[in-house]
Amino acid sequence: MEGTVDGFRYGAVTPVAAYLMACLGGALGLRCIVRTLLSTQSWKAGWLALGATSIGCGIWTMHFIAMIGFQVVETRIRYDAGLTVLSLAVAVVVVGIGVFIVGYRGASPLNLSFAGVVTGLGVAAMHYLGMAALHLNGTIRYDAAVVALSVVIAIVAATAALWAAVTIRGFLTSLGASLIMGVAVTGMHYTGMSAVSVHVHDGTGGSWAGGSPSSLLLPMLLGPAIFLLLAGVVVMFDPLLVLGDGEWNRTSATARTAPPSDPAFEDQEPRVIHARAPQDPHWATPHGPSR
Repeated sequence: MEGTVDGFRYGAVTPVAAYLMACLGGALGLRCIVRTLLSTQSWKAGWLALGATSIGCGIWTMHFIAMIGFQVVETRIRYDAGLTVLSLAVAVVVVGIGVFIVGYRGASPLNLSFAGVVTGLGVAAMHYLGMAALHLNGTIRYDAAVVALSVVIAIVAATAALWAAVTIRGFLTSLGASLIMGVAVTGMHYTGMSAVSVHVHDGTGGSWAGGSPSSLLLPMLLGPAIFLLLAGVVVMFDPLLVLGDGEWNRTSATARTAPPSDPAFEDQEPRVIHARAPQDPHWATPHGPSR
């Protein structure tokens, strides 16, 4: 029996929340990568790792928030905790590979293409690994053509995101790029979900292990959400990202060239030091040496 698949159990709540989380992860990731471009003195590996983790957590959180709204009317749904956590690790690692390639080797067409393909395939792998964690009383089937389309969307979205990360530096342009990135990532998810059909087995089909969406996914989403919040705090209070490239450079230059000041002498009047004549007997009188 064909099951009734519904990806919008709670209406627009889950798609909108999923989109916002994808945008948040993308925005934080882009700003962290921009940070390595604005200052060569920054800890490049640390900022790239923070950016990759932010983007990966945003993509993973988007997927499973959207999955909270997924149901098959004729059967209950459970999730395998191990595969769910593994899908998070895959998302962070593959995004990290792409980010480090363009961060250290530059955004040449060859590097960008390779990094985009690797990252896009990894994002698609995260999606379908998360789908493999789904247990129900039935068989999940996929439309191969739609699956291929979702993978292409993932590769294009990943390539565009990596290009934006090393090309766009302004705050407003980064924000616009993250909004577009959120559309692409969320669109990839729902394109992949449109390929799903479920053949429900007759009878109860026995019992299977796993947690329900509310009991498993909601607590697991808390960790990445807290991480994104902390990453946002780090980005917001970084002076270079707040002031911008030019303003931060001027402030740094002023701090480097300004003479040191002593608080103990700030309120005292300047002193005038008079030069003294050399201690030579020939200078004893203004009229020459004395006789």
